[in-house]
Amino acid sequence: MSARGGRQSMSELRYRRLLEHNQRLREDLARPRIRVSEASANLIRHCKTTRDHLVPSVWGPVAKNDDPYTPQSKAPTCCVVQ
Repeated sequence: MSARGGRQSMSELRYRRLLEHNQRLREDLARPRIRVSEASANLIRHCKTTRDHLVPSVWGPVAKNDDPYTPQSKAPTCCVVQ
């Protein structure tokens, strides 16, 4: 293998890496974006309207049948060893 052939393959490798990097940049550019103020407003609206059962001091006590964090199964409370 000659030194020139090695240089060409290195050039091709660099070129291929540049093409891949360029493609990633194009994908990033095409990603939909929103303004920070709009994202903040959406987050505040979500926090005010979505009930968080882990913060009862804000939302009040939660009934056991409405609480998604209580065990829902009627399995026995003891351990089962198989």
